[in-house]
Amino acid sequence: MTTYVTRPGDSLDNIATRYLRSQDDWKTLARLNHVSAPRRLQPGTTLRVPVALLRQDGLGAKVIAANGTVQHAFHGGPLLPVVAGMSLVEGDRVQTGHDGFATFELADGSHIVLPPDTTLDLATLRQTALTGATDRIVDLRRGEVRSEVTHATKRDDRFQIRSPSVVAGVRGTQFRVSYDGSKGATAVEVLDGAVGVDADSTAQTGHQGRSGKAPSAKSVAPAPGTPLAASEQLVEARHGSLTLAGQPAGAPVALLDAPELLHPSKVQEDDEVAFDIAPLALAHGYRVQIGRDAGLLDMIRDTRSADPHVSTGALEDGTYFVRIAAIDERGLEGMPAAYAFERRRVALGASAGAIEGSRDFAFRWFIDRNAQHTRFRFVLGTTADLRAPLVDRTDIMAGELVVRDLPKGVYYWTVIAEQFDNGRYYQKASPVQSFRLDW
Repeated sequence: MTTYVTRPGDSLDNIATRYLRSQDDWKTLARLNHVSAPRRLQPGTTLRVPVALLRQDGLGAKVIAANGTVQHAFHGGPLLPVVAGMSLVEGDRVQTGHDGFATFELADGSHIVLPPDTTLDLATLRQTALTGATDRIVDLRRGEVRSEVTHATKRDDRFQIRSPSVVAGVRGTQFRVSYDGSKGATAVEVLDGAVGVDADSTAQTGHQGRSGKAPSAKSVAPAPGTPLAASEQLVEARHGSLTLAGQPAGAPVALLDAPELLHPSKVQEDDEVAFDIAPLALAHGYRVQIGRDAGLLDMIRDTRSADPHVSTGALEDGTYFVRIAAIDERGLEGMPAAYAFERRRVALGASAGAIEGSRDFAFRWFIDRNAQHTRFRFVLGTTADLRAPLVDRTDIMAGELVVRDLPKGVYYWTVIAEQFDNGRYYQKASPVQSFRLDW
């Protein structure tokens, strides 16, 4: 039950038109509030209004980022491409391919992020007239969804993510839910705030876990307005829960701490972008995600690896953000750490050869990315580490150098390009090469 305070010009008829599901429901208001003159209401009168009579209006979900293969279908209709800027509505099913990423923004600023190989249904997107309470329910059929939910402002606000084995409800937090259909397992990982986790009542019989069908609305608990503390398990920040279909909600366990990225300021200049993570005790794997923004709402890469050296493939030049996390023995993903990095692909080629008829050796090089201020350093020595160079020339502006009268022996050399570009210093070294002289 809620209340409405009448304003000048109000009648039960126009109140019903503005807020109720049926205009004929004004009769219920008249009976409930003992109103004898429904067309002439005294301003300032408090009316009791059953919440069940209030109209529910549909809400939309705006797509703010879509990369790779992302499609949607409305109520079983044909699959159509999802593009940034479009709106999705209740009844839409969204799926991402092996290379697909998508992020939706709800009216209150909450975000739903889909990595590759995920399918979900926007089961409920509604707002109740008069109270303004929102009801958002997402059915996760496979894959993973990451949510950043704005803190609820009304008691009856509800945000739930349902899998075939659990219902995860929140009132404002950052968390992930992933469902593995092959194992019938749902993982909930909470980064901030708290999440109430309940085993789906129909999944307790085992039928849901075998069929893989999404839970029905009738089987879902808790209802709007139910405190999170009433949930079967309350999973707080830095904790996770793993639930198997047909089993009670898994007890919370501590998530692994965020790992450390080695060489975070390194410019990514090789053919493939790769990261080295400091090995973390108890980690059974690592996850690396790359996005164009600090919050990784515009995500473009998602890679898992058992090894702390993780390659994510080629990228265009630019500034990106990487998020890394460790994965424990249960498969729960730990707390993340995020870094900015620069991608700047530079190719430096170098060659060398003897000058015919002399004891001189010519070294030549080129760089495929010119900058206004480019200079080169040439280093030649008799050991591969070049710690005691015979030649160490700096501030070379040309792409060639001749070393004269070299005696017999084995030599090692490299050339280093140094550039100042847009106020920043960059350095690129060629591989150390060697040659033998047998004059």
